[in-house]
Amino acid sequence: MTKIAMFTGSFDPITNGHMDIIVRASKLFDELYIGLFYNKNKQGFWDVATRKRILDEVVADFPNVKVITAHDSLAVDVARDLGVTYLVRGLRNATDFDYEANMDYFNKGLAPELETVYLIASHEVTPVSSSRVRELIYFEGDISSYVPQAVVKEVEAKRGKQDKI
Repeated sequence: MTKIAMFTGSFDPITNGHMDIIVRASKLFDELYIGLFYNKNKQGFWDVATRKRILDEVVADFPNVKVITAHDSLAVDVARDLGVTYLVRGLRNATDFDYEANMDYFNKGLAPELETVYLIASHEVTPVSSSRVRELIYFEGDISSYVPQAVVKEVEAKRGKQDKI
């Protein structure tokens, strides 16, 4: 039986913490979808096309990983459509656990056939979050230790076009 999983998020931007989970999950499952979920009513730091382009670039060397986008959809519905049987979630701390446990409660009610697998973030990326990276970008701090090179290149390209992102 093929093990198909999906790791979802807004990836705004993708961090080395996200990559830690992607790399490890790609070894556990035959197929791994990276679900770029977005809400058209929310303003993202980067538009969806930019985030997808960056995600496609950073997972290009993983033959069993594919990036998909979804909007105005529940992850469990997208998972069913794709034949996913596992949802992958990363945990950095107890706050993440509380949030994810609540999400799992509702996911199980909507799709009891889906199993959620939690991967604890590696020690070196535990403090990294997209919101902190966005703050560093805004104040023109060095983000190179916290994100894949594709994000650094995107920031540098945007900085060349405007004073502050």
